[in-house]
Amino acid sequence: MVSPSFAPSAERVPESRIRALADVAFGMEDVLFLQFGESTLPTPPYVIDAVNRAAQEGWTFYSPNQGLPSLRDAIANLIARLHAVEIDPSEIQVNSGGVQALNLAIKCVIDPGDEAIVLSPNWPNGSAMIEMCGGRAVEVPMARAGQRFTPDVEAMESALTARTRLLLYASPSNPLGWTATIAEQQMLLDFARRHGLWLLTDEVYERIYYGGQGTAGAGQIAPSILKLCTREDAVIVVNSFSKTYCMTGWRLGWMVSRADFVQKAAQLNEFIVSHAPTMIQRGGEAAIAQGEDDIAAMVEEFQERRDFCAGMLREVPGVNLPEPEGAFYLFPQLEGIDDSYQFSLDLLHKTHVAVAPGSAFGNGGEGSIRICYAPGMDVLKPAMERICEFIASYGGVKQ
Repeated sequence: MVSPSFAPSAERVPESRIRALADVAFGMEDVLFLQFGESTLPTPPYVIDAVNRAAQEGWTFYSPNQGLPSLRDAIANLIARLHAVEIDPSEIQVNSGGVQALNLAIKCVIDPGDEAIVLSPNWPNGSAMIEMCGGRAVEVPMARAGQRFTPDVEAMESALTARTRLLLYASPSNPLGWTATIAEQQMLLDFARRHGLWLLTDEVYERIYYGGQGTAGAGQIAPSILKLCTREDAVIVVNSFSKTYCMTGWRLGWMVSRADFVQKAAQLNEFIVSHAPTMIQRGGEAAIAQGEDDIAAMVEEFQERRDFCAGMLREVPGVNLPEPEGAFYLFPQLEGIDDSYQFSLDLLHKTHVAVAPGSAFGNGGEGSIRICYAPGMDVLKPAMERICEFIASYGGVKQ
């Protein structure tokens, strides 16, 4: 009997090295987990109450594929308040998390054989989604400019082919913490316009931003490409409730784009997930209405944790740590390390601390590790002590 094979597009998608290392950690006891992108802060009670109330009030039926009009109105008002950009609710698509928003956006523009430029290192899901659509993710490493990363325009130009359809980047970045300046965003927008590309930007961490310097807080908001593009531009912005409102497990996000793109996305959404759960959409409205004070306190706390962890790492010889401007990750480069997965595995076995290997984040990530500093200090303090001691004693790291 001949056994049918998997689709070639599925075969091309590699296993997540973050998940592979986590699976090892799950089989161990007393592990300090710093490899996942998630805080230990609980979902605010007003969100939970709103979802429970919505379920009791009968918000348990189908919603429009595009999402509840009331939630899209709330998102439009949020964007106007944060970025002074007027977005019509018809330009907003509600999704079951930022992951599903990215997936839907990519399905709308990538066909088998198409190519997409992905600024790297980057969260691996975007490249995997492109491959799952039969496309090819061309990862272009970011350049170093002093203690910052910056897009490498020459490398992006060299990566272009006749099949290139999309440019994907994240700001603030997972894993780098890099946040695009207005000038860098303008350059990326001009590049996409010049070459007739869709520009897909992941702005999930826009509220977890430290302004480059100074005091964090709810008033600090990462620059958005929405401030620069016209409503006719081929720009898609993905966002989520997960990080800002501590709602990772609820799976609620959104995208903003041209009205014709959103119309097509809503149509395709019917055949993927239909719509985000109706009662959870009502919880999203409560998060937007009541979450500002919690965001300010959370970001201030994250900045303190960032400064503590970064300060410890910078005392270790052989560690090069660019300044993270947003999100809640450190991405230190370890001189002399050319197998970050093996390093992370050794760290896990010897110290019971789990981090993510830099190689998990694509071209340009090897030789680094990603440390999530969103957990509390009761986890971070012992974990960072173990990490720093291990790096200082590891044979591969140049002193």
